[in-house]
Amino acid sequence: MALFRALESARPASIRLLIDAFAATVLPPSIRGVVTLSRFRLIGSAIAALVDYRWPGARTSGVARTRLIDDWVVAAIRDGARQVAILGAGFDSRAWRLPALGGIRVFEVDHPATSQEKQRRLMAAGFDPSRIVQVSIDFDREPLAEPLAKNGFSMRERTVVIWEGVTNYLTAEGVDAVLRWTSGLAPGSTLAFTYIHATVLSDPGAFDGAEQAMAFVAKAGEAWTYGIDPAELRGRLQAAGLELVEDLGADEYRSRYWHSAKSRWQGYAFYRAALAIVPTHAET
Repeated sequence: MALFRALESARPASIRLLIDAFAATVLPPSIRGVVTLSRFRLIGSAIAALVDYRWPGARTSGVARTRLIDDWVVAAIRDGARQVAILGAGFDSRAWRLPALGGIRVFEVDHPATSQEKQRRLMAAGFDPSRIVQVSIDFDREPLAEPLAKNGFSMRERTVVIWEGVTNYLTAEGVDAVLRWTSGLAPGSTLAFTYIHATVLSDPGAFDGAEQAMAFVAKAGEAWTYGIDPAELRGRLQAAGLELVEDLGADEYRSRYWHSAKSRWQGYAFYRAALAIVPTHAET
């Protein structure tokens, strides 16, 4: 994802969907060199074509999905959200690249080792780590509420929760626990999250690019473990106390930002993004 965001950031300002100055800094030097070369139009087109051939749909899906969640977050801030919680934050850089978050408290929740490594990389790249509140947690052993509360997070403040690229590594119980925690936030709070179509785990051949994607993550030691049937998502959220606002597959969120239907921009339709809200009638 860092590579995809870095390549997108290197495109001309008139056509890129986002700019992420932190993304390239976490890449190996040789890959950073590739990103630098991609600023030249013909070379950039060739690099993008090679990436799209190797991982069909992954780059365009990842970039469009990131922009989609950016837009959801900005809209939520505009509508009154006063804090952001990024679950499984990894190398997320929204706290620095989205101006709308300038006066907002941003809590990044992740494993202690990941949080420490990110802080080291931020400082090395000249970013100010104090911009965020780092909340270290072992998701397999600790609930969210207590570590967040200890770091100043308020359940009474309208909140934007970002949960990108995480659910496919969890269990049904782990996903449901986060959904229930989210439903306890202030009414009007939103949850922007991603998930994979459950069918891809049993029949990856049903989706363009799925077999390559699953082989790649398995080889990297990060095999996907959990998916959701989109037909069941609304009911699943309602059972947890949330309302579904939008649920989009990659083809849908790509078309929101890129209107040309190019064949090399297909694939990865199994990777979905959804927006849920804590109902305002939950307030009593």
